[in-house]
Amino acid sequence: MKAAKQTTVRDSITLDGIGVHSGARVSVTLHPAEAGSGIAFLRSDQDHAEIPAVFRNVSSADLSTVIGRPERGGVATVEHLMAALAGLGIDNCLVEVDGPEMPILDGSAAPFVAAIEQVGIVLQDAPRKVVKVLKSVVLETERGVVELHPHDRGLRLEVEIDFANPLIGRQVCGIDLDPLAFRRDVARARTFGFMQDVSKLWAVNKALGASLDNTIVVGDDRILNPEGLRYRDEFVRHKLLDAIGDLSLAGAPLVGRFRSYRGGHRMNVKLLETLFADPTAYAIVEQAPRRDRGHADIGVSVPAYGPDAT
Repeated sequence: MKAAKQTTVRDSITLDGIGVHSGARVSVTLHPAEAGSGIAFLRSDQDHAEIPAVFRNVSSADLSTVIGRPERGGVATVEHLMAALAGLGIDNCLVEVDGPEMPILDGSAAPFVAAIEQVGIVLQDAPRKVVKVLKSVVLETERGVVELHPHDRGLRLEVEIDFANPLIGRQVCGIDLDPLAFRRDVARARTFGFMQDVSKLWAVNKALGASLDNTIVVGDDRILNPEGLRYRDEFVRHKLLDAIGDLSLAGAPLVGRFRSYRGGHRMNVKLLETLFADPTAYAIVEQAPRRDRGHADIGVSVPAYGPDAT
């Protein structure tokens, strides 16, 4: 059987917005890229080289995932775009940004998905390579646990969150990643934050661009966004979206089963570091063609959601 082919965007497309932490206006253009080049970021406002979007180039993974150092040509908050590219199965793309942070747009991956689908995706004359997990890798901290296990095919993700705030509580979401399932079940899930944390974040020059237009804001007793939630369990779906973006920093699609309990950006990146530190834990192979499965399964315990939740 012939291997699956690599892909890139058909044409360049530009999106404009503000950085969720910096609050500054920023423009990003997605360009087609040659087969084998992967995903890379380029700062058009600075004279620096392209930075490949791989875990080895992550300089910070606290409130967001940062590729390179922003003061030296790096870009912050890359996880939503990376999730969109991985979710749609795009292997090669040059991301040109005119500032130190990606635009937050509506707080989800949906605007990136819409932009990519506007120009289309093309097959390239080169086989797609994947990173196949050969043995289990587990990273446990006081915060939570993230794991990678062997899996028959594709990437299976199972994410669980558990917040003391009763508006979120415990939520669980599982998905077999393919473009159909990503568009339908994950892409529209927005980032979220707590109203009680706003002043602390502002004090350290974070969340300066956050608003009800791009963030689900959780108050003491209600969701402050007038439109409510897009999914009943939008919080865990966004954590799953973040995980897809972070895991794409493997440099090629993962074939394995990812499990997370109260994980986050830093733990996701550290899990990749742990995987690649053991040459017997993975293999890089050509991917055989497969059909989209388009299936997600949800387990959720959440008491509050808006009238438009699905």
